[in-house]
Amino acid sequence: MARTLETPDKAAFGIVGLDDILGGGLVRDRFYLLEGDPGTGKTTIALQFLLDGAAQDEKTLYITLSETEEELREVTTSHGWDFDPRIAVFEVIPPESLLDADQQQSLLYSADLELGETVQQILDAVDRVKPTRIVLDSLSEIRLLAGSSLRYRRQILAFKHHFARHATTVLMLDDLTAEALDKTVHSVAHGVIRLEELAPDYGAQRRRLRVIKYRGQHFRGGFHDYTIVPGGVRVFPRLVSLEHRTGFTREQLVSGIAELDALLGGGIETGSSAMILGPSGTGKTLFAIQYVLAAAARGERAAMFIFDEEIGLLLERTRQMGYDLEGLRDAGKLLIEQVDAAELTPGEFAHKVRSLVAEHAVKTVVIDSLNGYRAAMPNEHVLVLHIHELMQYLNRQGATTFLTVAEHGLVGDMATPAEVTHLADTVILLRYFEAFGRMRRAISIVKKRAGWHEDTIREYRITSDGLRIGDPLEEFQGVLSGVPAFTGKSSDLA
Repeated sequence: MARTLETPDKAAFGIVGLDDILGGGLVRDRFYLLEGDPGTGKTTIALQFLLDGAAQDEKTLYITLSETEEELREVTTSHGWDFDPRIAVFEVIPPESLLDADQQQSLLYSADLELGETVQQILDAVDRVKPTRIVLDSLSEIRLLAGSSLRYRRQILAFKHHFARHATTVLMLDDLTAEALDKTVHSVAHGVIRLEELAPDYGAQRRRLRVIKYRGQHFRGGFHDYTIVPGGVRVFPRLVSLEHRTGFTREQLVSGIAELDALLGGGIETGSSAMILGPSGTGKTLFAIQYVLAAAARGERAAMFIFDEEIGLLLERTRQMGYDLEGLRDAGKLLIEQVDAAELTPGEFAHKVRSLVAEHAVKTVVIDSLNGYRAAMPNEHVLVLHIHELMQYLNRQGATTFLTVAEHGLVGDMATPAEVTHLADTVILLRYFEAFGRMRRAISIVKKRAGWHEDTIREYRITSDGLRIGDPLEEFQGVLSGVPAFTGKSSDLA
């Protein structure tokens, strides 16, 4: 008879993203370590862990050696939580005579006795409460009382065996204040979660976590962004696009401009990505908006994430061209959000995009622009991987993605802020060129994976009525260089 493996019973944190990373939470009756520098949110996560247990009608115990019960209650108040009476708090208080300067040198209160008394107080509290979940805050105090690495390890092992006999899930906190990185608990613990805080040159601090170890369990590896907000910790699991494949029918989407659709060989396919590339002022956002309008005309929802431009200005200038984006927003056909790259982590942004697509059935997504996105993630190599996963995720949901990229320069050789054109299925190239004493604009399609497209270059103009695209520029040579040579007999341009 074949043996089947049962899914282990797990104690959830009550933090959706973190539980997802851990495959449901922590396997019960085991010993875990949550470590991170001061300010990374260990206490908040620990309290959420106990609050989830209390909500399941479990007995829980918070053992604190470094904070008072009043301070813990202040944390819960700051997040708008009611301190559940089913959470017992035990403060480990040293003997009063330890605070007496005359007694501090007495052999009666040696380090051995201090550690022994502290441990006994902890064990007595556990025996009295009989909790199913315990938080011990923090190991740095135990480490100091132990004095040596050997005694510290022995004490941690003693804790582990004692708690195991009581069928208790234990979360131990470590603030990493030791001079040397002591990994004693890493080898003893069933699982280890590391919290980190990063300070960018500008903007709010960034926090991320990583599961270093989870014995015998599958978990989502790598770094995951998280934030501490009123209401608790929010964790944004790293996006893995392969986990979100869906079925859909591929169709060609038209823009509503016949010449643009002709350039694209009929249109852009659903479930694909298009990158609109060009210097500042060439109308990249307007081309993307053209597909937003087309989506609304088909009765579909679209979403725009604006990094660079103030939304009010965007709505006003497009209104003057006859584009009623505000009306589409009010009707629920367009979801438009301003993104502050200095405040929003890349993981949180990806989560926001995913939520809109899943909850509102969004089929057209505009990210304007990559340059603002890059400001949220200065590491170019990581940026490429992050965008790849997000675009692949959207493609697999049947959504069509438009990503604008502002190139450096105005005419001649251009430079992209990061080499990302290989990520897109279609690349639309916009250029300035000078001819007959005027600065003009040209559009061409340099790549389309899904099928045929025109290899011509067409002039276009931005007018008070929107975009106007002309015939192919067959009488010019060198348009993409910025200063073309006129070889024909006519200068009838768009």
